[in-house]
Order: sequence, then C-alpha cells, then structure tokens
Amino acid sequence: MSVLIKKWEELAAVKEELAQRDWFFATSGNLSIKVTNDPLTFLVTASGKDKRKRTSEDFLLVDAFGNPAEQTHLKPSAETLLHVEVYTKTNAGCCLHVHTIDNNVISELYGEQGEVTFTGQEIIKALGLWEEDAVVRLPIIKNDAHIPTLAKQFAKYVNEDAGAVLIRNHGITVWGKDAFEAKKFLEAYEFLFSYHVKLLMLTRQSAFVSN
Repeated sequence: MSVLIKKWEELAAVKEELAQRDWFFATSGNLSIKVTNDPLTFLVTASGKDKRKRTSEDFLLVDAFGNPAEQTHLKPSAETLLHVEVYTKTNAGCCLHVHTIDNNVISELYGEQGEVTFTGQEIIKALGLWEEDAVVRLPIIKNDAHIPTLAKQFAKYVNEDAGAVLIRNHGITVWGKDAFEAKKFLEAYEFLFSYHVKLLMLTRQSAFVSN
C-alpha cells in the first residue's frame, strides 16, 4: 500500500468517526493529514462536500502553498491556508477543524477575553498536562472572512507540534503529531466545551430557582 493510500484511509477513518458525532453541520469543517515532508504535501478535504458520506472525492493532495499537487477538478477547503501554517511551522502530521454548537458558544462567551481557560478536569490529561491543578489556556481569535488575514492571526499561535486555536463563532482547529493525537485533542476540547456549557446552564437554573 502506497503512503498516499495509507494516509487517505487514515484520514477517511477520522472523518467517518467525527461524522458519527455529527460534527460536520452543513458541509462545515475541514481535515488534513501530511503525506510527504520534502516536498511538503498533504491531503485536505475537498470544498463543499458532505463529510458524512465517504466517496473517492473526499480529499485532494495539495502542496506547501495549499494548491492542488495533482490534476483535479476538486477545490481544496477554503481554509487550507490554516493547515499550511501548521505544516510549514511545525512537525505536526494531522490537523482537524470542526464547527460545533458548544465550541461556538464558548467562543462567544469568552471571545472578548481572547482566551478561555479550563482546570480541574481529568480529561485535561489527554492534552498532555498531568499536573494536579493543570490549567489549559485556549486562544480565541477573530473570525476574519479574508482567509489570508485569518491565517496570519492563526499563525501567531502555531508554535508547537501540537496545539489548538478557537475561532470566534466559527470553530476549533487542533493539530498533533498524527491523526490519533489530533483526534484525541479534539475530543478532549469538545468534552471541556460541552461540560462548561452544561455547568453554566445548571448553575443559572439553580440560581433562578433559589430566587
């Protein structure tokens, strides 16, 4: 099995699992996986496709500039430049971006602060933080419609081989050394988002009842 086919199958499996969680509303989201280092090439989701279905046109191979590396009628995801930043600045092997209700709510609640912090949750260990009182700080950036500008803002936080950035009222982008790690990070963050949203709702309901 060629490297390209192996990586295709690996990314397709991740896409299928995330689709089962219903994290691809209205064709939103984009995924990628590195194929080669020199020259840099990676598979990225094709624009406008229903990611809850598996087809032979789910991904296309692009180069270090986010342009198709092979002859194709497919267009790379509009946000491919964010993936380019990850692969050109780090040794990451996979990058995942999803729009969920919870991550959008969190980004709106804390967008003006420029970050959201989490602590006291066991799931934080999945992010590689094992201290008892570990704190996760997740940057939140403005959702600029001009993708090169968005990519420039995003790039400020791409400094490590693994990380995440939340785009306000848009979605979260995570990356890791491989597909397994990137998916694990994504799941951990979405757990934290969901938990925090539910906790706030219950706290406010309790306060309303007590009054």
